[in-house]
Amino acid sequence: MAGDRARRSARGNRWGLAVVGVLLLALGLASLAAGRGLFGADLADSALLGPGTREALSQRWVPYAVVAAAFVAGFLALRWLMVQGLNDTVGRLVLERSDEGRVEISESVARGALEQEIAEYPGVRRARARLTESTDAPHLRLALTLDEDADVTGIWLRVRAEALANLRQALDLEQVPAVVRMSMTAPARNPRRSLA
Repeated sequence: MAGDRARRSARGNRWGLAVVGVLLLALGLASLAAGRGLFGADLADSALLGPGTREALSQRWVPYAVVAAAFVAGFLALRWLMVQGLNDTVGRLVLERSDEGRVEISESVARGALEQEIAEYPGVRRARARLTESTDAPHLRLALTLDEDADVTGIWLRVRAEALANLRQALDLEQVPAVVRMSMTAPARNPRRSLA
């Protein structure tokens, strides 16, 4: 499922960054220790590139290998950046599947109807929804912005009893797991009073 894939990707990102960070820290500390003579005075006084290293680097294939390694590193970095920008919103939802075919609906149609319904509730300033995870068993992420004097409990009960029930009925699903986030609009600043 997309949610499991996203969690694995986030875990892989954390582990990958931690490993790279530890390696760079270890190399930096080892270089500092070698320069300070902690591994012996001979190592601290020796040239950074010895004659053998300089001879190896003067081979004709070395620049090509360096360019190839740079391209691979750049490609992997670009791929990593592109994966970070992907979201897990599904494009289409499957309403019915049979041997003859399947009936689909665009995610934006279902999302738009849900957002419009909830935005008409008293006290709701804005509703933003996303259907994620899979085309057959979607999950809902709903973000509501409420007026500062809105009845939060009443809105939540109405969303659960009406909007989510309507969504389940429209998609012909027993359940649609949902995460609902509610935030209040900032209170209006006191207007400056004009002096008479």
